[in-house]
Amino acid sequence: MTFKALQPLALLAALLFSGFALANGGEIAPQAGNPTEMVWQAAQQGVEGYTTSQSEFHPQLINSYDLQMLDWRNDWLSYGLFAALFGMIVVFIAFTVVNGPSKLSKGFSGKMVNRWSKADVAIHWLGAIPCMLLILSGLVLLSGKVLIEPALGTGAFAGMASAAKLIHDYMAIPFMIGWLLMSVKWAKNQIPAKYDLDWFMVVGGYINFGPFKGKHPHSGFANAGEKMWFWTLVLFGAVLSVTGTILLFPNLVEPSRALSLTVLLVHAGAAIVICAFAIVHIFMTTVLSEGAMECMVSGYCDENWAIQHHDLWYDEIKANGTLKYMEK
Repeated sequence: MTFKALQPLALLAALLFSGFALANGGEIAPQAGNPTEMVWQAAQQGVEGYTTSQSEFHPQLINSYDLQMLDWRNDWLSYGLFAALFGMIVVFIAFTVVNGPSKLSKGFSGKMVNRWSKADVAIHWLGAIPCMLLILSGLVLLSGKVLIEPALGTGAFAGMASAAKLIHDYMAIPFMIGWLLMSVKWAKNQIPAKYDLDWFMVVGGYINFGPFKGKHPHSGFANAGEKMWFWTLVLFGAVLSVTGTILLFPNLVEPSRALSLTVLLVHAGAAIVICAFAIVHIFMTTVLSEGAMECMVSGYCDENWAIQHHDLWYDEIKANGTLKYMEK
């Protein structure tokens, strides 16, 4: 169908829309030019018409509130999640190259001390694996339209987005369960203490140069950095769980369109914070702290690692008789 053939239809639409607007008190100033442009301009200006629909914003073709919220999503949050993931990775790679890992000053003892129960290890991975899958799939869903589709093309992105949507939906519940169990079960060991300030003053003893080199601050079962990560996870995990439930099961609360968009933005903002902290946590346990990863693989840690990084906890279990070594 040619453009000329469409002109009568566009003119009819313009007349009808103008009539609707006038019936509701709206005014459209007569303008010369393409009738289609007149309709589009009126819609952009928020001129209201008449409809039998009772939904929110029913008399408006274009809702400026929606556009503002989508602009925030596309211009800020989509780049924020991308920066939180890849930006933190770049920062820690650079830091590792300059600083190097934090080595055990006395080397490995060969004696493995029980630190986490099998249930704790299972709970950790119940939350950790879905968390990473949610971050990656969320990156595709939140940032893909802006950052991935222009690079890979619409066809490739469409396949990625479909897979990401399924992963995100199915991993949400396991993450919530893991988050809830960790929050309840581990909170008792995450209470801030006075010596946590000393831990921050020397950056946990992970700096290998200058006045910080060789510093090993006191720490209980959890050091100050772990406590900060835990309470961040508790708080923003709660935000993710509540907003995620609303997005996953909209019929439970029957949110308005405005509430749905607000929930989406809050969900994305909380995801950015969790993503940044998760990258720090992963690098600390796998690269920066020698011997740390073993804790969440077997539940045991090397005795020298326990003494160097969690001396107060080690002294406590040694004194009360709960020190338990791995059987060979």
